[in-house]
Amino acid sequence: MAVWAASPGGPEVLTQGVRPVPVSRPGEALVEVWVAGVNRPDVLQREGRYPPPPGTTDILGLEVMGRVVRPARGGSRFRAGDHVCALVVGGGYAEYVSVPEGQCLPVPGWLPAGEAAALPETVFTVWYNLRLRARLRPREWLLVHGGGGGIGTIAVGLTAALGCHVVTTTGSSSKAVRLKALGAEQVVDYRRAHWWRELQMVGETNGGYDLILDTIGGSYFEHNLELLATEGRLVQIAFRQGSRVSADLSVFLTKRLSFMGSTLRSQRPGDKGRIARAVERSVFPLLKSGKFRPVIDSIYPLSSVAQAHERIDDPAHFGKVLLLTDAGAGQGLRTVPPEAPGP
Repeated sequence: MAVWAASPGGPEVLTQGVRPVPVSRPGEALVEVWVAGVNRPDVLQREGRYPPPPGTTDILGLEVMGRVVRPARGGSRFRAGDHVCALVVGGGYAEYVSVPEGQCLPVPGWLPAGEAAALPETVFTVWYNLRLRARLRPREWLLVHGGGGGIGTIAVGLTAALGCHVVTTTGSSSKAVRLKALGAEQVVDYRRAHWWRELQMVGETNGGYDLILDTIGGSYFEHNLELLATEGRLVQIAFRQGSRVSADLSVFLTKRLSFMGSTLRSQRPGDKGRIARAVERSVFPLLKSGKFRPVIDSIYPLSSVAQAHERIDDPAHFGKVLLLTDAGAGQGLRTVPPEAPGP
């Protein structure tokens, strides 16, 4: 079984059907999918706003965990039967997916399958943007907008484990409690009237924010520039409020600011492989020690993919939403219902 969007729209357009098992090209491993991650780019693709690259499958899904059934021709690391998690360019919502070997990571026995499936898209994104590009360092001040989502919970938990001072925003008091448990030092409720001023006061106390991770865009852009410290960095990885912005560019000169953005999907396999190796070297030790763990909101059967998309569309979700295939269920993995939303 595989899942694709029959036409642009809401969760109801998601279509389930039989597709051929992918034919692996040289350097690609064929993976039997046990668990797949649901991510915001999947929603955008479903809505018709983020089409797959030319020549790529229309099957949704950018990250998986499963078992190698056919090793990569010309590959050297993974063999049949190895458990891996992988970043894919598409095709994750299916029973099988073909993926370049370099984009696979091993799944050690101490790492639960669901947590492994929650790593590739979000951890690769956070690590690549904050550490490899923006050079975030321990003890720097980081502001993460929207801490309760898949990217937000990863960014808060991972950077707190690195020794950074993390401030984040949320619209739920129950989420605020959970974000502090992940390591956030301050959580600001964006439902309050003067929440930007609250962020500014926290930032001013510490000389401003060294780095801001933003997925909102729109009117946030100008505010972010005000909040950044001298030589601060703004990292834009999405723009849910819109990609059109207006700003006084002189602030970039007077505060010596840097602005950067990226997307993983369009990058070359070799570049993604280098990110994978960096994550394995630097993030896996944090996972093994328990200093950092991904947050799982819920796990749905693949046949209930529409409900999974309804969940990720729901502001009440906290952390990663996952899909479980029949093969994963056959390995003893179980679905996990979402928690009742707090205030």
